[in-house]
Amino acid sequence: MKSLFYSLVFLSGLFTNAQIIHKRKLSLLGSPFEITVVAQDSLQANTYEDMAVAEVKRIENLISDWIPTTPLSEINKNAGIKPVKVPQELIDLIERSIKISKLTDGAFDISYASMDRIWKFDGSMRAMPSAEAIKNSVAKVGYQNIIVDNQNQTVFLKLEGMKLGMGGIGQGYIADKIKALLLSKGCVAGLVNVSGDISTWGKQPNGEQWKVGIKNPMNKDKIFATFPLEDTAVETSGSYEKYVTFNGKRYSHIIDTRTGYPATGLISVSVFAKTTELADALATGVFVLGKEVGMDLVNQLPGIGCIMVDEDGKILTSKNIDIKNFQHE
Repeated sequence: MKSLFYSLVFLSGLFTNAQIIHKRKLSLLGSPFEITVVAQDSLQANTYEDMAVAEVKRIENLISDWIPTTPLSEINKNAGIKPVKVPQELIDLIERSIKISKLTDGAFDISYASMDRIWKFDGSMRAMPSAEAIKNSVAKVGYQNIIVDNQNQTVFLKLEGMKLGMGGIGQGYIADKIKALLLSKGCVAGLVNVSGDISTWGKQPNGEQWKVGIKNPMNKDKIFATFPLEDTAVETSGSYEKYVTFNGKRYSHIIDTRTGYPATGLISVSVFAKTTELADALATGVFVLGKEVGMDLVNQLPGIGCIMVDEDGKILTSKNIDIKNFQHE
């Protein structure tokens, strides 16, 4: 559901106070994963990075919908049949997801995984699906049909064939959990990038803040703004690579599961928040809501910032971001 628009901008190497910046890149969750830590030496740094990788795998075995043995997969397998007892950690994440669904009027919905994949964004589509097919494709989507029983620690999906997927919030959740874990283990500063979900804490050894450059989706080789981040998260949802065009109208690969139609009007949405989980979910929700309704929602949420790029390449920002302070010449 996401595209990666970020390039990290920071100094690396040895500093005079004997702390180093150490970075590890690998592929996890089928996506690029990058962990950067500040440590006393490479041995300590590797220990922190190993902890981060182990945490990713732990959470993957809790919330993945494609590993058949996870608690989330058990919920999906028993849709319309019976409630499933799952760890409290997963219940808490599902409950927070439902809250964001309510906040965005269903534009963000973890039951999106129930949707029939009738839209193809690989160049093979030659015609629009019928209105009936589009309507039917989302018949089983609806966060209102997720029943959480905290007392019995169960989750039940009302409709047979209904499914939950954490694609719009899970990577942000993982980034937050890594940050919390490493902080608890004494890692005073770092940056985690889970396929574009970026969370930071502390500062670089030279006292500078971490910086994130946002690429212009109209020109992917060019960074149009660089933002300093300290104990802040940022995430981008976008459709600059995956879309189809019918009758001159551009349809993104991000589907509005309330209607079954792809979202239109925007190419990218970047959301800044205190937690990556919230930035992740809101970026998807705001993209689906569109520039007017989406920006209006962001402007009502304290501590949330947003940058949008519309189909014409116009850059729009929430009222708490003055883009001129961060833009490149």
